[in-house]
Amino acid sequence: MGKLIALGMEGSANKIGVGIVTEDGDVLSNPRRTYITPPGQGFLPKETALHHQEQVLPLVDEALRQAKVKPSDISFICFTKGPGMGAPLRSVAVVARVLAQLWGVPLVGVNHCVAHIEMARLVTKAVDPTVLYVSGGNTQVIAYAESRYRIFGETIDIAVGNCLDRFARLVGLPNDPSPGYNIEQEAKKGEKIVDLPYVVKGMDVSFSGLLSFIEANLQKWLKEEGYTVADICFSVQECLFAMLVEITERAMAHCGSKDVLICGGVGCNKRLHDMVTTMAEERNANAYTTDERFCIDNGAMIAWTGMVMFKEGFTTPMADSTCTQRFRTDSVLVTWRKDKE
Repeated sequence: MGKLIALGMEGSANKIGVGIVTEDGDVLSNPRRTYITPPGQGFLPKETALHHQEQVLPLVDEALRQAKVKPSDISFICFTKGPGMGAPLRSVAVVARVLAQLWGVPLVGVNHCVAHIEMARLVTKAVDPTVLYVSGGNTQVIAYAESRYRIFGETIDIAVGNCLDRFARLVGLPNDPSPGYNIEQEAKKGEKIVDLPYVVKGMDVSFSGLLSFIEANLQKWLKEEGYTVADICFSVQECLFAMLVEITERAMAHCGSKDVLICGGVGCNKRLHDMVTTMAEERNANAYTTDERFCIDNGAMIAWTGMVMFKEGFTTPMADSTCTQRFRTDSVLVTWRKDKE
């Protein structure tokens, strides 16, 4: 019998990806497409789902070609069960169900948040890090304990990526390739700091008030006080990321952790890398990050997490292959982690 090969399908937000991974952790292919809306607009569930429906089968074909494997080589199919946007999730899950039946292989439903962690652990070789998970839909500080990824702190309103996306719309930055990337480039030109609300509540953070504050004062800053869009982008990054570094460091201190791992789409930001790395070095700890291939939503992370679950005997019956928009990171029983037993 040959090695197990998993095909993973991710489509919880505006990215649709298909990845193929072996049981050794080799990523054979990982193509991805992004639904990009015009400047000033976000992505809505219906239109995003239609984009995914158009792209998913061509991506499956592309993934198989790049991996140089046939459908008969696939051992099982993994899909994002949640959390995420309902219509895009369902669009991908339907295809996963159909392919599983056509190819005669099992299904494995995967938690999107856990998949980000497991993919980042695989790529960086970080064994037991404190995790800063930052994306468009989630902001959490996480550590593993007793077969669960425990959440030590999180946003109490909107995710940091959602805050950045909405801020980009306020200042007219485009969505191509992503709002966060364009904010990061503008921030490099910033010279003056705008005083912004810094909201840390214990181990949790809040971003919605900061966004409202910016919306209320933006025109005054630009027209009366001499600030530029670059200055405001710079200030927003510094404020948001300082809040995240603070609660991450506190979690590391509580857990006695010597490693910190950044994952999720916002984890691509170089300034966030630098701030977390500086904090880690001051604690004689190590900071781990991945690049855009694996920080941003992708199919390989679903395939790999499905792989470790499948090897523990987990499969998803067809009757249970539904999706959910709310699927907590700490609700998943992590039976495959043996490093702290």
